[in-house]
Amino acid sequence: MGPEGAPSSYVDGFILAAPADGKEAFTDFAATFDAIFMEYGAARIIEAWGDDVPHGTQTDFFRAVQAKESENVAFSWIEWPDKASRDAGTKQVMDDPRMDPASQGDTPMPFDGQRMVYGGFTPVVDLRA
Repeated sequence: MGPEGAPSSYVDGFILAAPADGKEAFTDFAATFDAIFMEYGAARIIEAWGDDVPHGTQTDFFRAVQAKESENVAFSWIEWPDKASRDAGTKQVMDDPRMDPASQGDTPMPFDGQRMVYGGFTPVVDLRA
């Protein structure tokens, strides 16, 4: 636990738009690249495909990533032991030649990375069953 009983882990969160018929391509892509994050210290990675995501009247997940009618949203997060591990691990991931788009051959990224929303978060509550 961190200061005042707060969890000491760190979380990177992501929301993105992908073709609605591209779930398998997204899952395959995630499995390949998530393994690299795990090599560099990630403790857990969740990739979730939109299933019950309502369209809001003012804002919603779809608007956040400017999703088109033909797209679905995915919500993902990476759990790290702490922020220092995240900072070091992320640098290693970005420096890894396997992350270079040129090394991915003819396999395009199955989502528009320019519309991805992401950020790092310090947990303040962590309840578990």
